[in-house]
Amino acid sequence: MSKSERPSDTSFRKTWDRAEYAQKAAERESHIKEESKARAEAKAQGKKYYPRASTPPDAKETVSRVARLDVSANVGKTMLVPAGASTGKRGRGAGFYCQDCDLTFKDNLQFVDHLNSKQHLSNTGQSGEVKRATLEEVQERLDWLVRKRREEAEAVEKVVDLGVRLEKREEELEREREEKRRKRREKRRKTEGGIGVKQEVVEGNGIIC
Repeated sequence: MSKSERPSDTSFRKTWDRAEYAQKAAERESHIKEESKARAEAKAQGKKYYPRASTPPDAKETVSRVARLDVSANVGKTMLVPAGASTGKRGRGAGFYCQDCDLTFKDNLQFVDHLNSKQHLSNTGQSGEVKRATLEEVQERLDWLVRKRREEAEAVEKVVDLGVRLEKREEELEREREEKRRKRREKRRKTEGGIGVKQEVVEGNGIIC
């Protein structure tokens, strides 16, 4: 064994890759400079700076839900849940279950709050940042809404069949009658048993409302 190959008293110590850690230091310094620049821009605009969430670089921007959240789908249904299937909120139990986070919530308000939380957005691959629409995108959206309303109006005008028009009118009248019936039922429930109705008792001859 040559003299250079002999172990020294410091050979047991861990060696560090100087190039790797120099690159990490440079990346950290660059990140600090970008964050300082973002803070200065937010302050100049009179806004509060919010640092980016700890999400992967390829995370997509947060967008609004395209479908309406149906929280009444399980109303009136019976759900069988194995004993010990969930501990607290963790696991699938009776209630509103989030498959992405493996959590169960007992009411719809907690479930909706969770869907908008950073935890859920991170688990679904979203950054939590919303893209700011440009002026051109807003104008395109407004033009699309105008075209859509015009097309709907033209489609209604093209209906020349008297039978179809009478059927549509009958449907509108039925909806109006149903709404009136609903209001009467609601008023009847409020006044059931005398609740909501002022009653005065007079001597000798019953009740005057």
